[in-house]
Amino acid sequence: MQKLFGTVVPVITPLTEDDKIDVQSLKNLVDHCIDNGLQCLYPCGTTGEMMYLTVEERKLVAEVVLEHTAKRVPVFVQVGAWNLADTIELAKHAVEKGADGIGVVTPVFYKLSDQGLVDFYEAVSKAVPADFPVYLYSIPQNAINDITPACAEKIAEKCPNVVGIKYSFPDFTKLQQFMTIRNETFSVLVGPDHLFEALCAVGGEGVVSGNAMCIPEHYAKVWAAIQAKDFDLATKYQRRTNILNATMCAINNIAAYKVILKNEGVIATSKMRRPMENLTPEQEKELLKTMADLKYREVLI
Repeated sequence: MQKLFGTVVPVITPLTEDDKIDVQSLKNLVDHCIDNGLQCLYPCGTTGEMMYLTVEERKLVAEVVLEHTAKRVPVFVQVGAWNLADTIELAKHAVEKGADGIGVVTPVFYKLSDQGLVDFYEAVSKAVPADFPVYLYSIPQNAINDITPACAEKIAEKCPNVVGIKYSFPDFTKLQQFMTIRNETFSVLVGPDHLFEALCAVGGEGVVSGNAMCIPEHYAKVWAAIQAKDFDLATKYQRRTNILNATMCAINNIAAYKVILKNEGVIATSKMRRPMENLTPEQEKELLKTMADLKYREVLI
């Protein structure tokens, strides 16, 4: 089964001024990511403001990304939603439209037991073909529910098509524990960007990075160095991304991505889906100035 690898991009969802999905900007963004050497796309993730999109909007985003990507890189659609029924509907839609796999965030807001999480993922995995890849997705700082290594192992035992996990909390011990699941074949990707190189050095598959949309050259260099097992060089590139990411994530990272991508002409507006906040004009100006001062599109190594 297909697995995620390298730099996986949870693309933002471009919006028009009247708050509709901006299809052309989304196509531009797909080309931008692929043409700049990033490995996989992950629409409707946290960076895509997923919980503030309707089910129909999420289907549209998935369809546009899948059709425009045209199999140039793998596309895994994030289908986790507010309830199980919507999650399964989006999962089946992803299968129907030709996705390479899906990611499924834990249920949000209400606290579940480990058994509740196992039951949830078993229901989703059984709603798609047995050979269709599914990734667990845990972001406890946003979703309340966390996936422990023991819970992930139970899910993997019950669901053969659950091939791995995207873990978006900086707990390196847990990340390594996930790698031992299913005789050390469980695919593990990290959310916190600063752990990209470190995770890959100990057997992880890569990073799921919104920052990479804005500085793709840097992530392409990190991945190339990792592939070459030149970890001295990978460390230099990683530290450069850490500096740039600190600026992009200082106030409101998703809004910052949209400002930068608009400034580069990739998307038409920097509009956020309410109640998400836009950057103020002053914040936009300061962000762009700081990034320009850092020569953010230059690798400088």
